[in-house]
Amino acid sequence: LESFYARQLRLSPHVLGHSKAHVGRVVAELVRAAKAQGLQPGPLALSLRGDFVRVGSAYEQHKVRSPDCFDILVPLRLPAHLEPQPRSADGLGPRGAFLCGLRARAGRPRRCRPFAEGFCVELRGRSHLSSGLVLRWFQGHLQRCLGAVRYRLQERCRVSLSACPGRPPTLHIVPCSDYVCCHISMAVRLIPAIPLGDALYLTALPPEGPQGPPAPEALWGLNASRQEQRLLSWLKEQAPASSCHLKCLQILKGLRDLRGQGLEEPFCSQWGRVLSSYVLKTALFSLLLRGPLEAWDERFLVERLEDLVLYLRDCLRKQVLMHFFLGNASLPEAVALPRFLKEAAPVNLLAAFDGPTLDLAAFQLINTWIQAPHLIRMYSSPRYLRPAPAP
Repeated sequence: LESFYARQLRLSPHVLGHSKAHVGRVVAELVRAAKAQGLQPGPLALSLRGDFVRVGSAYEQHKVRSPDCFDILVPLRLPAHLEPQPRSADGLGPRGAFLCGLRARAGRPRRCRPFAEGFCVELRGRSHLSSGLVLRWFQGHLQRCLGAVRYRLQERCRVSLSACPGRPPTLHIVPCSDYVCCHISMAVRLIPAIPLGDALYLTALPPEGPQGPPAPEALWGLNASRQEQRLLSWLKEQAPASSCHLKCLQILKGLRDLRGQGLEEPFCSQWGRVLSSYVLKTALFSLLLRGPLEAWDERFLVERLEDLVLYLRDCLRKQVLMHFFLGNASLPEAVALPRFLKEAAPVNLLAAFDGPTLDLAAFQLINTWIQAPHLIRMYSSPRYLRPAPAP
């Protein structure tokens, strides 16, 4: 396991730090240009707030293999006379989906109508902000600003923007060889986000699976990445200095990917969705708070990794793994949650999968752990190592 982690999973702090800094500079240029384009958006349009939020494994210290993919939230600004009013979309979409109504400040609903015609959809007789329409506006707005960014960045890198229906646009960055020491092509997912306050955001629901249809346009997902980062920071303070909890998560991601190379469709794609990185991270959070944190010292790596595998196996068999923040009343007091999260309905992350799929995933998970040495030897040869993704 140590050799597997060191050779295939662990990222060089130098390369990761350099990549994050380069991504930050390029995204800042693009957001600045996009904000300048919309400095006078008028009362009827969306605009960029002007900042961006770094989220995901690259910024939480548990990314594996290569620092070539990043996630960035780009907060949007609604017209000054409107404010979002999220509510649960019970029965209209997957568990945990939200609708986003709009409320006119100072009781001026007439001023909402032109904006609603461009960015809202009707549902059950009420107007709701459309994630699909916002996503399409965001893609077009960034594309129009790309020319100015290309000109300013041409000595450092080449940049381009790509987009698929129902998915956030991806910024591709190819550094110039004479500018950076780490010549890695990077893909940055730019996710438009509606701020709700308390470091919470609404983002468009992703399609079901890699080739799945787009989610209904009226539905949004709740993004609590900043709360997760705060929890990880708190755990880092409480755990031993040599804690292995993030290393366990990285190794389990690596073993999941190795097993996935030997599975056949249709279960192969289901395997990656059932044991998504978010599911693995949620299971780790739940196990960590059972305590004691002293048991996560580096010398107990194998024991803690086995605990995590067995806990996940039990969750899959019971078909229940609850969202860690939505409706969770048992979080430690040190991790302060906004009222909106505490009062939300609990969400089962495994509810979208049928029993036979989860049973098979539980069997394969235990099999993967038992056969880990064999899998690592078998799939660590050059013919099986994943090539770097094309820019």
